[in-house]
Amino acid sequence: MAPTYKLTYFDVMALGEPIRYMLAYGNINFEDKRIPRESWPKLKPKTPYGKMPVLEVGEKKAHQSISICRYLSKKVGLAGIDDWQNLKIDSTVDTVVDIRIAIFNLVFAPESEKEKMRETFDKETLPFYLNRLDEQVKENGGFFVDKKLTWADLHFAATIDSAKEFLKTNPVEDYPHLKALVDKVWNLPRIKSWRANRPVSSI
Repeated sequence: MAPTYKLTYFDVMALGEPIRYMLAYGNINFEDKRIPRESWPKLKPKTPYGKMPVLEVGEKKAHQSISICRYLSKKVGLAGIDDWQNLKIDSTVDTVVDIRIAIFNLVFAPESEKEKMRETFDKETLPFYLNRLDEQVKENGGFFVDKKLTWADLHFAATIDSAKEFLKTNPVEDYPHLKALVDKVWNLPRIKSWRANRPVSSI
């Protein structure tokens, strides 16, 4: 009997959406448990290290969104074929995490600092990363690593899915190779179905 899967996270995309993309891509049925903010203080002590998202597979429970995605990548055929390819995937994902952290720092900064931070983010931080990632995709035939779809591509597309809600703009609009990659992922049949039918969330 196949194990049951349950993802527990807030009713937002953010850290949970890359995991949901992976589960959707792999056609893995899962319970998408979304926790209201007001319920979090009571639930927090029951989670590993007091953090979400949490993935339950049968009776087993795991946390840390990147580790969960890496685990699922092996289940759904999106991991690398050897250690070196996995290293390239991991380093790309870690770079995307750097972008995500910069976005979160901007969004949750004090209002008095946001205007200056947004200017730096738009003119320096985001171009620094996206120019390099765009070139990486160009050099790899439309993907991040070795001209094939990996979980780095899904992770990036899910991050952009959330980021465009945070930033009120599509960050990859002016980066043709990244935009084409994101569109490619969003048009994968199971990802397309997930995005069309998922619960509506603000970020």
